[in-house]
Amino acid sequence: MRKAISTISSLLIVILVLSSCMKREQSPGYEYMPDMYRSPAIEAYVDYGEIRDTIREELNLSLSARKPAEGTVPRSENILNDLPYTIPNTQEGYALAGEVVKSPFPQNEEYIEMGKGIYTNFCVQCHGAEGQGNGPVVEKGGHPAPNAYNSPNLKELPEGKMFHTLTYGKGAMGSHASQLTKVERWKVIAYVKHLQKLGEEGEEESDGAEKIKG
Repeated sequence: MRKAISTISSLLIVILVLSSCMKREQSPGYEYMPDMYRSPAIEAYVDYGEIRDTIREELNLSLSARKPAEGTVPRSENILNDLPYTIPNTQEGYALAGEVVKSPFPQNEEYIEMGKGIYTNFCVQCHGAEGQGNGPVVEKGGHPAPNAYNSPNLKELPEGKMFHTLTYGKGAMGSHASQLTKVERWKVIAYVKHLQKLGEEGEEESDGAEKIKG
């Protein structure tokens, strides 16, 4: 009897030793008191049934993530930066951009002011503080002056063509895609649209005076 017990014990020891020497890359081995270092995981949108309230109470959690309302589309500035711009850098693409590409932001004072800061850092050197094409690169460097934003050539330029130009570059102006995110491009366009309107009130008053004289 003792011999049998000894034989069985020896076999168990051999099996234990052999099993402990097995190498499994995905196996963490035996874990003692796993709750000491492995916290319970809470997955979004998962119904844990009866235990969910207990888990929330123990972990001091508020409600887990809720599903978005039906029919809504999430939008944030970071998401907009990740959206691809698929219109090609061609003359046809430039014309198409003017027709279909629209700013996702409102033309209000907040975005105009944010765009002004970006414009001051990246655009004023050539286009001038008021978009008249008289920046220091032109006046001091002697480079050709770009058209004023409120000139007949650019006054009605669509915002989609502005975005296309900032993305790919056009003429003497290089691409700004590596310097400005898509959101920053739209913000500076908000300010450029503001500069396009400079002088409109003065022109309207002048036209009115001429009509009166006539």
